[in-house]
Amino acid sequence: MFDRFQDYLNMRKSVASKQIPYYVKWVKDCYAVLACPAETMLTQEQRNSYLERVRSSKEDWQIKQAEQALLLYQFFQTRTAQHPPAVTDSGKQWEALLDQMIKILRLKHRSLNTEKAYTTWFRLFQKTVRKSPEELSSDDVMNFLSYLAAERKVSASTQSQALNAILFMFRYCLHKDMGELDTVRATKRRRLPVVFTVKELGAVFEHLTGTALLMARLTYGCGLRLTECLGLRVQDIDMERGIVTIRSGKGDKDRTTVFPDKLKEDVINHLRGVRLLYELDRSKDVPGVYLPNALERKFPQAGKEWNWFWIFPAPTVSVDPQTLIVRRHHQHPSVFQKTFKAAVRKAHIVKNATVHTLRHSFATHLLENGYDIRTIQRLLGHNDIRTTMIYTHVTNKNFLGVQSPLDQM
Repeated sequence: MFDRFQDYLNMRKSVASKQIPYYVKWVKDCYAVLACPAETMLTQEQRNSYLERVRSSKEDWQIKQAEQALLLYQFFQTRTAQHPPAVTDSGKQWEALLDQMIKILRLKHRSLNTEKAYTTWFRLFQKTVRKSPEELSSDDVMNFLSYLAAERKVSASTQSQALNAILFMFRYCLHKDMGELDTVRATKRRRLPVVFTVKELGAVFEHLTGTALLMARLTYGCGLRLTECLGLRVQDIDMERGIVTIRSGKGDKDRTTVFPDKLKEDVINHLRGVRLLYELDRSKDVPGVYLPNALERKFPQAGKEWNWFWIFPAPTVSVDPQTLIVRRHHQHPSVFQKTFKAAVRKAHIVKNATVHTLRHSFATHLLENGYDIRTIQRLLGHNDIRTTMIYTHVTNKNFLGVQSPLDQM
């Protein structure tokens, strides 16, 4: 029902596409809090009861958004009651298959981003093949991948992600072997990473302040991915040993990297402010922060402990998309991304730089400073040394000692 509501909002275009997931989230949370089936038509009293319940932890604009979402959902319910969709066994099979895939993804501890991406490819694959799951074969997968490459002109990495999602469904949900797939493959292009010079880094940092500046310096100084920086907990930084521990990084791997001594005082001062937010949550008895894997079941109170608290917590609590628990999460990636992009513009840097450019710069500058490629590979957490070797192509140091023929004239 909620998926159909999302499709309905996309079709009507009465809500900005970026806002649609939040509208759906409000409706889901309301029905979960009220313990009502999705088909139930809520009364005005029930809606008001829910809005009053969340008012203490939400801002006024969020309450207005939630109210609008519930009203739109009620209108959607009246429309579907007048024109109910055709129910087919095939549709039910696809929904059951999606639920099964999500459960297996969570059992395998795949990230929320992976779950969202796989769900998106699942929906597109369902619309493209137009048959029941039990009729699927490897030909359907080949045709789908060829369609992505030939008609939608997707990149090689996008096509690979789609293939991984569909293979996951076949292997773990349908228990079918795909064998060899002969498809139209998207052209794989070799792209060099964008890297800042030290001077450019200084210019960008000058246009950042507060938490955003600390996040940028920490991301560069430790060689972190954006999600790794946001996911840091208080216990993950060991200032005495100069080590940062990255837990459940890309590929669900743990690793350690260096902690810049220059950031010691900044992090200590930052954590003083974070501690006040933590104490506020404890005084309001807000549920503990999210814990990975089965830790929340084994240690129900651990999420309320200071050492598990986020280093970069969000300013307000929000609904956990998997458990629907209202709790404190880390900052949303888009907040830092927008701030960083604005700083790059203000610094008059024309490179197509993102937050990930800080990680590329970390690796390249280490290479230029004489550190060996194996050490850099370990700090970055790369499985394959060939992934790290890409930075030899963007370093300023001329390793081969080649002199341009123009310089010899």
